[in-house]
Amino acid sequence: MTAPTNGRTFYRLRAPGTDGATSTAVSGRAETRTVPIPPRLVELLCAHVENHGVGPDGRFFRGLHGGPLSESVYHRWWKLAREKALTDSQVASPLVRRPYDLRHAAASLWLNAGVPPTEVARRLGHGVAVLLRVYANCIDGGDDTMNDKIGDALG
Repeated sequence: MTAPTNGRTFYRLRAPGTDGATSTAVSGRAETRTVPIPPRLVELLCAHVENHGVGPDGRFFRGLHGGPLSESVYHRWWKLAREKALTDSQVASPLVRRPYDLRHAAASLWLNAGVPPTEVARRLGHGVAVLLRVYANCIDGGDDTMNDKIGDALG
């Protein structure tokens, strides 16, 4: 199964199992990387495929005739989804204004959940320096936890 994310990158889902699956990101620059997918996301993707199928080329989301969605259709549906999922004040804000913003939300979520920056960078296809330059300020709170960890390390 493949899912276009931004016109340049496709994700191919492989080997769903009880411990998750992997996804291979294939960018327009002919680079690939394998990214683990959490079991819950595998469940959601499998349910989507069971309910909606995939296009002839394996796309999760496709146009009426099975081909790629046009940008205008994609953005129109994105706008409707935002209006349905967000409050009026959130819709008026830049919050997830573009589908690409979900990538930033995921990186922020993972970092705040304690996923090591090296792993977050690997999953995003960044180097750690780029990751920290872009996302260092998103790590929220946790001062007490960090002080406890530093204190424990000092003995």
